[in-house]
Amino acid sequence: MRVLVVEDERDLADLVAVGLRRHAMAVDVVYDGAAAVERLAVHDYDVLVLDRDLPELHGDLVCREVVARGSRTRILMMTAAASVPDRVAGLGMGADDYLPKPFDYAELVARVRALGRRSRPQAPPVLSRHGIVLDTHLLQASRDGRHLHLSLKEFAVLEVLMRAEGAVVSSERLLEEAWDEHTDPFTTVVRVVVSRLRAKLGDPPCIQTVPGAGYLL
Repeated sequence: MRVLVVEDERDLADLVAVGLRRHAMAVDVVYDGAAAVERLAVHDYDVLVLDRDLPELHGDLVCREVVARGSRTRILMMTAAASVPDRVAGLGMGADDYLPKPFDYAELVARVRALGRRSRPQAPPVLSRHGIVLDTHLLQASRDGRHLHLSLKEFAVLEVLMRAEGAVVSSERLLEEAWDEHTDPFTTVVRVVVSRLRAKLGDPPCIQTVPGAGYLL
């Protein structure tokens, strides 16, 4: 899942990003509304975690911009303004969910996950293919009953490959969905992670390299 966090309180924004990354999400962070609109024009995010009271460009305007584009990105608006009229106004302008500050972190993660499921075609929380079982909620993986000790990045890559249901997944798509924007697209990071993943999955080999196209499971 690819998430954009927009929050002008930098410490809070960075803490939210770190926490979401612990759940195998690729997270980018910006601290004002104008920067958010720029990122949204470049990347296809699943979820936008949007503070309402932002500098440069108000969160309400960012929300309306996303809705006007017809983007599939789901919007979780979070703000200290938590009255019923505030929540109604936020949802009325196109936000998909509303989380008042202060919030419980477990609730934030649950809401982001729920919105992420709505942003793309429905898929079960437990994926199964070639004897591999992937529980996307518990972040657990096994193959033929053998527990797999995967890093968060390996888990994220395996999830993208399994959700593709046998279709070829390009390196560019893996970078877009499993890494944040600070990853150099010209590095061998995808190849390295796929190589580690192959070794952990064991025999018989199940990740195939398609020259010039990408990988398929």
